[in-house]
Amino acid sequence: MKCVKVPLRQLNDTRIKLMEEGLMNMEYRIKAEDEFGYIPVNDNVEGYEIVCMHLEPMKKVPHSFSELLEDELTAEEIENLRTSFDTIGDIVILEIPDDLVDKKQIIGDAALKFTKRKAIYMKKSAIKGTIRIRDLEFLAGEDDSVTIHKEHGARLKLDVREVYFSPRLATERKRVMESVSDGEKILDMFCGIGPFPILIARSKNVDITAVDINEAAIKYLNENIKLNKLKGNITTYCGDVREVSESFNFKFDRIIMNLPGLAYTFLDVAVNLIEDNGIINYYEFSDSYEQGIKRLESACKQVGKQVEITNCRKVKSTSPGEWHVAIDGKVSKL
Repeated sequence: MKCVKVPLRQLNDTRIKLMEEGLMNMEYRIKAEDEFGYIPVNDNVEGYEIVCMHLEPMKKVPHSFSELLEDELTAEEIENLRTSFDTIGDIVILEIPDDLVDKKQIIGDAALKFTKRKAIYMKKSAIKGTIRIRDLEFLAGEDDSVTIHKEHGARLKLDVREVYFSPRLATERKRVMESVSDGEKILDMFCGIGPFPILIARSKNVDITAVDINEAAIKYLNENIKLNKLKGNITTYCGDVREVSESFNFKFDRIIMNLPGLAYTFLDVAVNLIEDNGIINYYEFSDSYEQGIKRLESACKQVGKQVEITNCRKVKSTSPGEWHVAIDGKVSKL
């Protein structure tokens, strides 16, 4: 490798000058030896002593997950690979297309190298069952599925094998938190590890009742209550909210229904538990808002109430043409 040889005291100034003039070879490392420094250059440079030296190449830092895989997968395979993945604390969960599953280890190793996280897992199934978990396969790193995820200042401990959690709802959770007023009585009907309750109670002086049928989720929610400094109060219940709510002798100013696949089957419970002029934050999977609005209106009408839709929004895409939608409704007596 051709190098400019200069005394060590001149090394930095010479390096800067050669870089500014576009003469330095940026693919190799500068070498310092004895009293001299050796700067790689692309060609002979007038005014300097030129020598040949063996220099170490610079490590190339990949600019994307795809770039890391260029030597391992074909261009078509990279195009088909969904390079977006969920990062939960120091764990990465990949979704690998069926036609690339035979190269899952290569992809997992690349994800570990690129993200520098503790562990890489691959989705093996869709969300399933009443406790809303999915099968995961460990690919790379350390097979430890417990992590602490940080979101808007909150710390959320969970085991990705035992509970469901989506980091992609962070903006939605913050939006709901900002709409809450101090003094509200809130029911989270399907709370999981408590991202809505924890985020809200950190910032607002509220009284939250949090229910989930998954014992592991409630276990981690109780830990998360201790992990975070809260202004509000959170009371947890493990069980089916339809059964648990039978013991409630009070109503709520706000009810959060983030179980998009099945929340509509609990609307009758929600409209009976909501205080007059209370807010229901309702979620479902749909290609539009009309279905959810009709469901809210119908549930209210059956108990002599009405709903004013105050906001509708698409939270995230779930599949082509289908969205995780949010509908906010203010419920009052007819």
